[in-house]
Amino acid sequence: MYNYKLTEQEEDKVKKFHEERIMAFDTLESRLENIKKLLRQGKIETIKYYRENPKSYTVYKPTDLIGDYINDIETLLKSEEWKKQKSYLRIY
Repeated sequence: MYNYKLTEQEEDKVKKFHEERIMAFDTLESRLENIKKLLRQGKIETIKYYRENPKSYTVYKPTDLIGDYINDIETLLKSEEWKKQKSYLRIY
């Protein structure tokens, strides 16, 4: 009977872990929707800035850096390589 309870507790922990991992995608999707809005707003602000400063070479919003971060996210989602990095593994 004691072993049964340990197994049941372990199954509950695993189930909770799986649910948290899946729910994390909902949170990330919500954040991405917000980022899309921020990108649209940044584009509008940049257009306005360049219209007001037609001779400017100022980088008004860091699109290159944002693009690099998006590339990194795409790589993480497409690749299995990240699993080899121990720093990403969560141990319970």
